[in-house]
Amino acid sequence: MAIKPILFNTEMVRAILDGRKTCTRRLIKPQPDKKHIYPLGFVTDSTEKKEVGCFGFAANEYGGSIQYVKPPYRYAPGDILYVRETWKKAPNGYYYYEDWQRNDIADVTKWKPSIHMPKEAARIWLKVTNVRVERLQDITPKGAESEGVGNLFYDDIGYGEKNYGTEVDTEYGIAKEQFAWLWESTIKKSDLDRYGWDANPWVWVIEFERCEKPEA
Repeated sequence: MAIKPILFNTEMVRAILDGRKTCTRRLIKPQPDKKHIYPLGFVTDSTEKKEVGCFGFAANEYGGSIQYVKPPYRYAPGDILYVRETWKKAPNGYYYYEDWQRNDIADVTKWKPSIHMPKEAARIWLKVTNVRVERLQDITPKGAESEGVGNLFYDDIGYGEKNYGTEVDTEYGIAKEQFAWLWESTIKKSDLDRYGWDANPWVWVIEFERCEKPEA
């Protein structure tokens, strides 16, 4: 077991606190360029060994090289994650931006970005239960709901204006459509052709559950 950080924006912090989010998808960089995919790596059809910032290379039955990629911070089942969120110091502790947004409290003082949040300020702790690789569009309606999209509505995602090629599910409604919109809202416009919903990129799927702060 290792203790590692993970970043979430304000909306996703709220989804975790509400119990709606138990999974997150993160882009694999660099993207696999061939069809053979493994839990912690992928296979190219070329014997050329290219540096991809990964664990290493190995021969394989397909005649190419396995280029191992690593999940963010090398997350693995059993790891404990502390959530980094937008924050600032308080007289006797810390304030969290999500709380102020939830309660519609006006505040003009400067907040600190989540990436600079120290571990001692963390209030949300998660235990990783599974890590795998899949294509973005392989997400199921149930999987989309576990991404915390349940608070989005037709107007939020422009349902009548853009169709992401998903279907209305009898049990989960338009959860998959909501997730597609949510995903694209996090991608730069210049990168949509590579990493947007239609590009169907490979992603890390990191599943987790809430847990208590470790005593150590």
